[in-house]
Amino acid sequence: MTRVKRGSIARRYRKDILNFASGFRGAHSRLFRTANQQEGRALACAYVDRNNRKRKFRRLWIARINAAARKNGITYSSMIHNLFGNQVFLNRKTLAQVATPDAYCSSRLVREINNEKD
Repeated sequence: MTRVKRGSIARRYRKDILNFASGFRGAHSRLFRTANQQEGRALACAYVDRNNRKRKFRRLWIARINAAARKNGITYSSMIHNLFGNQVFLNRKTLAQVATPDAYCSSRLVREINNEKD
C-alpha cells in the first residue's frame, strides 16, 4: 500500500477542531486530543440542553400562570380546566405573557372563565 500523508487535510481538520474549542479553558483549547474530546462533549450537552430549555421555559410559564391565578383565588389546574371547558385555546406562553405584566387583564380572564362555567 502506498503512503498517504494527508498534510493539508489533516491540518485543516485539526485547525477546525481547535477553532471550535477556542473559548475553552486550559489545555482544552490548546491541545488537539483534549480539544477533540471536549468538542464531542460540548456538542452532546448542547443537544440535550436544547430540549431541556423547552422544559424549563414551560415550568417557568406554569409558575407565572399559577401565581397570577392564585392572586385571583383559583388554582392553576382549575384555571386550565376552565379555559379548555370554555374553549379558550391559549397556550401557556401566551397566558404567562398576559399574566406577568398585566394583572388587570389576567384577573379579567379568570373572572370571565369562572362566570361562563357557573
